[in-house]
Amino acid sequence: MFGWSAVVVAAAFVILVVYLILTLRKVMTTLAETKETLSGVRNSVNGITDEAEELIHTANQISDDVKGKMEAVDPLIESAHDVGDMIHDVTSSIKKTALQKNSRKTIRTQESKPVQVRLK
Repeated sequence: MFGWSAVVVAAAFVILVVYLILTLRKVMTTLAETKETLSGVRNSVNGITDEAEELIHTANQISDDVKGKMEAVDPLIESAHDVGDMIHDVTSSIKKTALQKNSRKTIRTQESKPVQVRLK
């Protein structure tokens, strides 16, 4: 009986070892596939990182270009605003003159040339 017990224990041990070997082979295969996948992901991330850096560099250049153009246009906008103010002042002056109901009124421009305006 002791002999049979030893044989059963030995057979169980062999079955356990075979099962562990098969399991370890599957784990090794899975680890190899995981390694390949991670290598591919790493390459993809490096490619994306390079493209992102290039995109950021291009965006910075565009931003600098837009800032420069805005600074160049600012004086033009200020001049247009000044012209609008001058036109407003002239029209206000003409309205005041028209309200005074004088038959003739001399309006002087910056060039000091008199301008005759007849109001009806």
